[in-house]
Amino acid sequence: MASRRPFLALAMLLGIASVSSTSSAEDRSIVVASTTSTQDSGLFGYLLPMFKAKTGIDVKVIAQGTGQALDTARRGDADVVFVHAKPQEERFVADGFGVKRFDVMYNDFVLIGPKSDPAGVKGKDIATALKAIEAKGAPFVSRGDRSGTHAAELALWIIAGIDVASNKGAWYREIGQGMGAALNTASAMNAYVLSDRGTWIAFKNRGDLDVVVEGDKRLFNQYGVMLVNPEKYPSVKKELGQTFVDWLISPEGQAAIAGYKIDGQQLFFPDAAKKPD
Repeated sequence: MASRRPFLALAMLLGIASVSSTSSAEDRSIVVASTTSTQDSGLFGYLLPMFKAKTGIDVKVIAQGTGQALDTARRGDADVVFVHAKPQEERFVADGFGVKRFDVMYNDFVLIGPKSDPAGVKGKDIATALKAIEAKGAPFVSRGDRSGTHAAELALWIIAGIDVASNKGAWYREIGQGMGAALNTASAMNAYVLSDRGTWIAFKNRGDLDVVVEGDKRLFNQYGVMLVNPEKYPSVKKELGQTFVDWLISPEGQAAIAGYKIDGQQLFFPDAAKKPD
C-alpha cells in the first residue's frame, strides 16, 4: 500500500494543477475603471449584457470620477479605462500607462438650474451664464471630485474669467461626489449645476430643475477608451481587455451605443470612425 503513496500524491498534484488551469481559463472577466456618467446614465447596464452575449466576457465596472479612474488604472487595478477628459487621457498614454486612446462617443454638458432661474442665465452662452451666477451669488453645486465633469466645469470658469478657487463663497458648494449626487444636491438646494446630458436624461429626482443653458460648442463632451499597458502591469488581461476596446469601437458596438435611448432621447453619439490618438 505504501508503494502507491507517491502515485497518489502525484495524482493529487496533477488534479490541483488541472483545477487551477481550468479556473484560470474560465476567468473571462475584466475590470473597467470608468466615469460615473457611463454608470449613472444606465449605458453600461444596456451595453454590457450585449458584450457578454457576444464574447462571454464579464465586465466589472469601477465607477469613479475620471481622475480617480485614471489613478485606479495607474495602480494597475484595472484592465481598461473608459473616461471623458481628453487632456488627462492623453497624458495617461504619454506617461506609458495606456497603450492607445480611441474616441468612442460624445454628448454634451448642460447647465442645470431652477426653473425660476434666479441668476437670469437661460438661453445665454455658458461664459455669460457663469459670470451671472458668480455676480449674483446664486447657489451652484460643484462635484469637486476630479471627474471629467469637474475638470470641464473648472475650465469653463476660467473661460468666463472667474478664479473660482479665490472667489467662491457660500454660494459655491463642492460635494466631492458623483453626478447623481450632485444633481440630487442641486435639486434639494434649488441650485445650478453642470451635468453631462446623459446622466441628466436618466435622472428622475429633478424637482424644480431644468436645462437652462445648452448648445454652446464649449460644452462638447468627448469620451475615450484605453487598454492599460500590460508591459507596465503584467496582471492586465491584455486579450480580454482589447476585445472590449475593439467591440466598443466596432460597427456593432457603435450601433449599440447609438441605440441606447430613454424616452426616445439618444444619450450618446458614437464617433469612433475618427482616427485613434
